[in-house]
Amino acid sequence: MHTIEHKAKTFGIAVGKANPDMDAVVKRSRDIAGQLNKGIQFLFKKHGVTKIDGRGRIARKGVVEVTEANNPADKSDRPNKPGKVVETINAKHIIVATGARPRRFDNMPYDGKRVIGHHEAMVLAEQPKSVVVIGAGAIGVEFGYYFSSFGAQVTIIELMDRLVPVEDDDISRELQKAFKKQGIKALTGTKVESVVNKGKHVEVTYEAKGAKETVKADYCLVAVGITGNVEDIGLDKVGVKVERGFIPVDGYARTNVEGVYAIGDVAGAPALAHKASHEGLTCVEKIAGHDVPPFSKDIIPGCTYCQPQIASVGKTERALKEAGVDYKVGKFGFKSLGKAMAIGDNDGFVKLLFDKKYGQLLGAHIIHGEATELISELVLGMDVESTSHTLIRAVHPHPTLSEAVMEAAAVAEDECVHL
Repeated sequence: MHTIEHKAKTFGIAVGKANPDMDAVVKRSRDIAGQLNKGIQFLFKKHGVTKIDGRGRIARKGVVEVTEANNPADKSDRPNKPGKVVETINAKHIIVATGARPRRFDNMPYDGKRVIGHHEAMVLAEQPKSVVVIGAGAIGVEFGYYFSSFGAQVTIIELMDRLVPVEDDDISRELQKAFKKQGIKALTGTKVESVVNKGKHVEVTYEAKGAKETVKADYCLVAVGITGNVEDIGLDKVGVKVERGFIPVDGYARTNVEGVYAIGDVAGAPALAHKASHEGLTCVEKIAGHDVPPFSKDIIPGCTYCQPQIASVGKTERALKEAGVDYKVGKFGFKSLGKAMAIGDNDGFVKLLFDKKYGQLLGAHIIHGEATELISELVLGMDVESTSHTLIRAVHPHPTLSEAVMEAAAVAEDECVHL
C-alpha cells in the first residue's frame, strides 16, 4: 500500500486507487506464520525432538510435570488452573522459554475488543478509520505505520520525549519527521490519563504540557512494554529468582538455581527472536560441554520494521556522552547514493560511532527503507572489533546501499570524498 500510494507515480507507473482486502491481508500473514510453525515441527521430527502438548510446571528439582492445557487459545490468561497430569519428566537440565506478554495498566483496561494488544492487532480483519497507539517503542511504531498505510488516522502517544526512546536521538528525530510526512500524529512527552471503551469507539484522555485532551478512535493499541510469563510454572518450587517480572541469568542462561536455565523474552530485554535463538544455542552448547564464550547482549542488533526501517547495534551517542567516552561520529545520508536514488528511497542515513583514540566501532545506527538488511555488516564489525579504517578499506560494491556504511566511516576520519 505504501509503495503504491506514494511511489508508483515516481517510477512512471499509473495505477488506480488501491483497495485492500483486510481479510486476505490477515489470512496471508497467518498462513505464512502457520507455514513457519510447521517448519519447526518438521525440524523437531528430523532432529529427534519429542514434543509434548500441555502445560509444563517444575514440580521439584529435576522434575517437570505436564498437565492438560485447559485454555490453550488464551495466551494472556495466566495463571490457569492446574489440569490433569499427563506426563512426568525427569531432567538434569530444565530450560524455561515461556516468553512474555503485554504489560497491563489499570488506566488502560485491556479488553481485547476496542482496547487491544499486538496479538489482536495482527489479526484485526476490519480496516479501522482511526487508531490510537500508546507507546512508541518498536511495536508501537510498527503498528502505527501499518494502520496508517491502510488509511487509518493514527495518533501515537509516548511518555518519553521522543519516538523509539532506546534508539539514538538522531534516529528518533528522523523517524518523527518521516511519520509527520506520512500523516501520523506523534505526541511525545505525553501521559495517558485514561482509556475508555465506549462500545463503538474508544476515548483516550492524555495530558501534555499541563493541558488535558481527549481523542476518539475506533481502536486503542496498548504497546507499553512486556512482562515475562513467570507465573504458575513452578519457579517458586525450586527457588528460581524473579526480578521485575523476568528471570535474571548469566551469559550461559543459568539462573540462580543449578540445573535451571532461562532464555528468550522471559530472561529479560532485549525481547528479540534472534536474541532468544542465540541465547538458546549458547546455553545448550555449554550444557553439552563445549568451550563457548558467554552470550553478550552488547552486540545484539535491534530492528524496527516500520517505514523507514530502523536498525542499530551497540552504544548510542547519548550513552557514550553519559559514560564519558571520547568518541567521534561519522554520518552519511542516503540522498548521495546512486542506488538509493534509483530505487526512489534516498531518505535517512547511516550513523557510526567510534572510539576516538583507537578508532574501534562502538555503535551503529541506520534509518532507511532497507535498514534491517544493512546492519549485519556492522554487527560483524563490532564482534571482530573493527575500526573506522577497516570499514573504509573494505571495498563496497557500487551501486549498493551498503556504500553508506563505508562513507560514514570515511566521514568520521575526514576522508570522505563524496560529500
